[in-house]
Amino acid sequence: MAKRIREKTEKIKMARDTRPHASVRYARLAPTKAKIVIDTVKGKNFDDAVAILSYMPHDAAKILLKVVKSAGANAEVKGMNSHDLIIAEVVLGSGPVRTSHYNIRGRGHGAERIVSRTSHIKVILGEKE
Repeated sequence: MAKRIREKTEKIKMARDTRPHASVRYARLAPTKAKIVIDTVKGKNFDDAVAILSYMPHDAAKILLKVVKSAGANAEVKGMNSHDLIIAEVVLGSGPVRTSHYNIRGRGHGAERIVSRTSHIKVILGEKE
């Protein structure tokens, strides 16, 4: 029985992705607004992406800039040069939706919920070919 467990762990280690990555979960940001910023930096050089994100006026750019810089720091820990990195993948997922408060309507029309959307963002860096 222990032999199969060892084989299984070796198989998992072989399939593990060794590229540097960083992620943020439950970011107080709508996924539709984050997608606009993500599409501008996907596939770009690491240094260019940091420059683009630092001058974008969107709130999503500030959050994504932190994640990209964190992934770059993880790459330097692994011994990679930051000038040879590109943003290989950016995975955007929708997080939980919170209903924090209501917007009351007049004339007996009730109330509308105000929803707060959240996002999960994962940035994976790769080396230039």
